[in-house]
This record gives sequence, structure tokens and C-alpha cells, in this order.
Amino acid sequence: MSFTPQLLSSDIEDDLRAAVRDLLDRRVAPSDLIAAYDGTPAPGLQAELAEMGVTGLLVPEELGGAGAGVAVAGVVAEELGSACAAGDFLTSAIAAAVAIEAGAAELSGLLAEGTRVAALVVPFAVDPHGAAPAVTAVDGALSGTVRSVAGVLGADVLLVLGSDGALQAVAASDVRVEPVSSLDMTRQVADVIFDGARGTVLTSDGAAAVRAGLLTGAALLAAEQAGVARWCVATTVEYLKQRRQFGRVVGGFQAIKHRLAELYADAESAGAAARSATVTLAELGPADPDAVIAVAVAAAYCSDLAVRAAEEAVQLHGGIGMTWEAPVHLYLKRAKADQIGLGTPGRHRAALAGLIDLPA
Repeated sequence: MSFTPQLLSSDIEDDLRAAVRDLLDRRVAPSDLIAAYDGTPAPGLQAELAEMGVTGLLVPEELGGAGAGVAVAGVVAEELGSACAAGDFLTSAIAAAVAIEAGAAELSGLLAEGTRVAALVVPFAVDPHGAAPAVTAVDGALSGTVRSVAGVLGADVLLVLGSDGALQAVAASDVRVEPVSSLDMTRQVADVIFDGARGTVLTSDGAAAVRAGLLTGAALLAAEQAGVARWCVATTVEYLKQRRQFGRVVGGFQAIKHRLAELYADAESAGAAARSATVTLAELGPADPDAVIAVAVAAAYCSDLAVRAAEEAVQLHGGIGMTWEAPVHLYLKRAKADQIGLGTPGRHRAALAGLIDLPA
């Protein structure tokens, strides 16, 4: 890569991280997240994040946002991942990136204020490396079903790419949204049914805007996965310092130390890969090949590592790790759901091979 990313966070980013962590400590309780699996919606943080200015991190200052960029948003995503927090930050950030790329100034301002929440209507598994899926559009009227879309249950505005190439902003009240039982109920997906709905055309070339949004989302998802891995490692280490077996602290066994040391090193590597992706994307933009490479590397690595860290956390917590009351299962479910979100690791590796001219 010709661009060398700055992997160390700035003082401003550190302050934002501390503020978000303090909010999560006060507002996110594992018991509330676990209750989402019994039908009680997990509490969102939209109002608090909007008050902190987090909802406008990607929106330029001239449009009412902070103009901080993807790198700073990655700090927030990592902290939200470490708390396994419910909410629309990831999907709304994707929508904001799409709106900005499409030149939708008014919508971008509303997203920055937090008075509107938007979602991009594509399956959560769609990656940024292929053609963006489109809904059938005839004379501007949209029809068809898009399955397993993340973020639509809490959205006011839906961003939809039509088969005519136009990107429309459609009111959520004009479509039918059917919730789907999800592996990760703290980020529930839903099917969206269009039956002649019409919206406001944001741009006639929607594919480029959608791709930019998906690439931004993949970078932020990698940061979230790094946060999941970090929590799993830190919490497991603390637990093993206290758990005793055969008269000894379990964390003192050499085999356990080696496993934890390797997992810690890998989690730190995940954080660095995610940081590289967000910084490179922020500096070079979604059209630059170096940015696409950095995002593909981070997405492929962080996806698998988050799952492995969560699996190790469950096993090393012993019997308590298998119980419903312990929060470890929340992180395993989030990691497994994120593993297919915005492209599987294999899909990102395949795209990366083409980007750096490796043989298939």
C-alpha cells in the first residue's frame, strides 16, 4: 500500500472512546440484552448517541454533522461491539455513507441530528465487492421482497436501489416489514416487502453510492468484531484469575496461559487490522483500491477471530459459560451473525485475491 495508516488513536478519539464506554457502562446491562431473546426489545441508545454527536460522525460539518470520518466512527463501533450493544449505529452509518455519496444533503443533516434513522435495504449478508442487489422498479414504483435486512425495524427512512439504477428514499411506513427470528436478537433482521411504494429519488446512479455504504459498513463491522474479541479476551482473563480447580487458580496453568496469550495477540492484531481499514478508508475514500484492500483484509481476519475468541470464552468459562445468565453467549451469537454480515470471510478473501493479483 502506498498509504501508511496511522494506527495510534488521537486524544480526541480517546476522549470519545471514554465517553461512549461510560455511556455503555451506565445504559447497557447484559440482563436487558438477554431479555431480547424472550421478546423484550433491547434498549436502544439513539437519543444518547445523537446528543453526543455520534450520529453525525460521518456527515460533513457543512451539512450539520461532525465531519469526523470513518476512523473516528470505528472507535465507536469497537466500543459498541465490546458491550454487544443493541442499536442502529452500524446500519445508520451505512445509510449515512450512502446518502452522502448520493448527494442527499437534507437527509444527511437529519441523520446527523438523530431526528431520522435510515437503513439501506439490502440483505445483511451482501458484500461490497459485487453488484449491488436491486428491487424491481417500473416507472419509479418499487415491488418485490428483500430478505434479512438489518436495521429496518427501527428506521424511519429506507434507502432502496431500484432496477432502473436510481436510489430512492422511501418512508418506512409505506412498506411492509416482517421481523425474522434472528440468531443475534440484539441486531434483528427483517424482510421488507414493496408493493408499488414510491419515494424520493436521491441519485440516478445509485450503485456507486450503495457500494460506498457497504464498504464503510464492512470497515465498521470489522471494528465491532475487534471489540467483541477484546471483551472476550479481557473477561476470560479476569474470570480465570478467580476460578480455582485442583486447589489452584485456573489461569495459572501453563496450557491456559498459552491459549490466552495467543488469543490476546490475535485480538490485538484484529484491532490493528480494523483500525487500518477505517483510517485508510477515511483518508483515501471508497473508490481507492488501497482502501478496498484494507477493508477486505480487516473483514476477513476480524470475522473469524471474533468467532474464535467467543468460542474460547465460552469454553474457558467452564460450566458457567454454558448458562443463559452468563453474557458470554451474547458475544458468540453476535460474532456468528457478524461473520456472515456484509460478506463472509471467504468472500472477502476471494475479492482480495483479485485485488492484489493472486491466482485463484
